[in-house]
Amino acid sequence: MKRGERPELVWGLGLAQDVLAEISAALGEGYFMRDWPADRPPQKRDLTRANPLLLWISQTAWDAYPEKNRRTLRDWHASQRVLILDNPGPAPDFEDVLEQGFLTGIRTPVARHKIKDALFRAKEVKSLYDDIYRMTQEIMLEREILARKTDQILFLNRILTRASASLDAASILRHAQEDLNILLPIDSLLAAFWQPGEKGELEAEIFLPQPLDKAHEDDWIEYFLQQAHALSGAAVGAYQIGYVKDASGKTPEGKLGVNPKSLLLLPLRAGRDLFGCLCINRGRGEALGKDKAQALHASVNHLALALKNAKLYSEIKVQADHDGLTRIHNRRSFDEHILGELSRHQRYNIPLSLMMLDVDHFKNVNDLMGHQAGDVALREIGRILQQTVRNSDMAARYGGEEFVVILPQTTEEQAWLLAERLREKIEAKVIAHGERMFQVTVSIGVAALKPGSLEKREELLEKADQALYRAKASGRNVVCLSGDPRFIPKPAPAAVQAILG
Repeated sequence: MKRGERPELVWGLGLAQDVLAEISAALGEGYFMRDWPADRPPQKRDLTRANPLLLWISQTAWDAYPEKNRRTLRDWHASQRVLILDNPGPAPDFEDVLEQGFLTGIRTPVARHKIKDALFRAKEVKSLYDDIYRMTQEIMLEREILARKTDQILFLNRILTRASASLDAASILRHAQEDLNILLPIDSLLAAFWQPGEKGELEAEIFLPQPLDKAHEDDWIEYFLQQAHALSGAAVGAYQIGYVKDASGKTPEGKLGVNPKSLLLLPLRAGRDLFGCLCINRGRGEALGKDKAQALHASVNHLALALKNAKLYSEIKVQADHDGLTRIHNRRSFDEHILGELSRHQRYNIPLSLMMLDVDHFKNVNDLMGHQAGDVALREIGRILQQTVRNSDMAARYGGEEFVVILPQTTEEQAWLLAERLREKIEAKVIAHGERMFQVTVSIGVAALKPGSLEKREELLEKADQALYRAKASGRNVVCLSGDPRFIPKPAPAAVQAILG
């Protein structure tokens, strides 16, 4: 035996001293022989702790054991067993010895060559068992790897299927949060998309969880503005906020703030186009294993394609619904919205108002300063409309220099108040075109439907158009109500003064 090597363990059970001595001598160096008395055989705890190469058992002890003890030793597959035939009676058949789980049987007095032969066969069997065990472990490992890959494929298929089923970014993100929770615990999933805008700045859309209080919302907006700048190299000039509703309807308290240690920020790419980032808020910043990290990155790649498609669809829809010059809704989009608002007005008995604007002497602007100056004026009016109307209102370019504003749940007096505010803002705006500065005014007609009215779209538009015509005929730069055959001069009537306070 080489220095540092541990001796191979061999057990005896109920062996006579001469047999024990003969076996020990035949084994030589490299083996440690331990003999168990016949009346104190090894217990289950001994069998689980040790792994002897060979167990020599006397026939006398074996025959005296109860069947329960024999079964325990027969079921113990860790070691090979050799039966020492020391019973003076007739020897059992060799087949009976093998059926009882013994490797072989040796008659007493034991011969050394038979001991060595049994030892050699035990080593061969052990080597064979070790090979089988090793192969079994490899097969189990391969099956485990295959099962993991199958689970990963099923997981990615779920991600891809659900992401591809929608062209709405908020829905894709909501489903992604549900699916990614299978992979790792997620408190919230946030995202930002961007694209080049004017003057080298970015136009961004930021998606935040809902509900979210104002303080946390401001923190997240600032975080995404910084990340967009860091990833793209350009600052964000303008952004919109979208919301992702939590599947449970509420987000856990205390897990809404920006904590960099608990965040995973993953860039969103479609080919070479870096168009956004995905932020996973985990709450607990635990390290990810290799398999989970690979599955996460593969999932984000699938999500990136789905989100890019949703973004492109949104851009195309905006282009289809919005006027290219003023960036507010176009005539087609207005026609769709007015029908929906009329339906709600009639169903819920709520007021509805419509405002129609026309730029005064717009032809003179084009003739004297050029059509580009006219385009600048229209863009400024569109911007003022966007900044002034409420989120529930809808401003649209009706055609040429005409604009319309749908005002749901708004009475005629309230609509007049907003129209007057718009008129004053547009009149006060100084418009720059090259080195020239100019101003424009608008005439506004207001029509309103009271709760319970059954007037149709054409009738409402006709009333607003007639009010606009009276405003034009009354000297322009005024607001006229459809319910008054004359424009409303200043000071305003008592109803409007009451609103103004």
